[in-house]
Amino acid sequence: MPHASLTVRDITARPVILKLKRPVIARIATITEWPLILIDLLTEEGIVGRSYLEPYVAKAMRYLVPALGDLGAMLRGRRVAPIELFDAARKSLHFVGYEGLSMIAASGLDMAAWDAIAKAANLPLCVLLGGSVGPVKSYNSNGLWLKDAQAVADEALELAAEGGFSGLKLRLGRERASDDLATIEAVRKTVGEDMHLMVDFNQGLDLAEALQRCHMIDDLSLAWIEEPIVYDNLDGYARLAADLKTPLQIGENFYGPRDMHNALAKNACDLVMPDFMRIGGVTGWTRAAAIAGGAGIPVSTHLYPEVAAHMMRVTETAHWLEWQDWADPILQTPYQIRDGLLHMPDVPGVGLEWDEDAVEAHLI
Repeated sequence: MPHASLTVRDITARPVILKLKRPVIARIATITEWPLILIDLLTEEGIVGRSYLEPYVAKAMRYLVPALGDLGAMLRGRRVAPIELFDAARKSLHFVGYEGLSMIAASGLDMAAWDAIAKAANLPLCVLLGGSVGPVKSYNSNGLWLKDAQAVADEALELAAEGGFSGLKLRLGRERASDDLATIEAVRKTVGEDMHLMVDFNQGLDLAEALQRCHMIDDLSLAWIEEPIVYDNLDGYARLAADLKTPLQIGENFYGPRDMHNALAKNACDLVMPDFMRIGGVTGWTRAAAIAGGAGIPVSTHLYPEVAAHMMRVTETAHWLEWQDWADPILQTPYQIRDGLLHMPDVPGVGLEWDEDAVEAHLI
């Protein structure tokens, strides 16, 4: 039975800031508070599509919240057809550019629009897209930042136990490469040989450092090495990918599917992990996933575990879901992790409902 046609009435965007249980301590930044923009796409028919954005720094919300308001005013009265709304939003910002904040705002709109039409169809998003509700293989990415080796090893045990995980991600890029090596050794000794360990340099190295440091860890049976150098140095990534035995992971900074195409054309990586606010929401993800599928490249997710779970169920080369619970404090019913699998609720849409008391307490 066809779902009811929906009409855009308005878009509301609310900025909140949450305290991180485990602060981000990376080579390029330390983050103790996590900004979120909660998006509600209101329709004339009463259905509300929901999504959120995670713009990393609070000051970015000063630009994104008004941009989303402008999109709501521009699209008022339009039918909720996500692909058409996404294209209209991007074209309205054409002269600003398709990347950066323009893409992030359009992506937030897109995710909310897909949630709305899935709700109208009374189907989970993954079912609307031709898949089924089910578990998704996940690794825990909630910690393991740049602390001393024993503290990271102790935390690794905690993170593994949080949901029976078989994969963990730890961050590298300490001042001395030997301290990174000691941390990997301590974690491996603590969690055992069967644990999949991913490592992330968070773009903290120049190419010379990356060539040295990545070769130092190339024989440690790591699941992947992630973003050792600045994200747009695709020539540097191509050199690293050719030199290393360990799979090279990039993609959280792809602004749209064409960025993925360009990276794969340059043989700049072995794995990709698009971020929903940069790749173009659900619409951008489906286009990017097709590119990766055609190339046989495994696709993992970056942040946004709720919508990510749905998209992994319909992605040909689905690999790992990155589990981070940073948005949980403002959700009525956070997704559950058991036995290293993310279990999505069998409800219409994505399954996002705001805990309004918590939202009120964290609004800025």
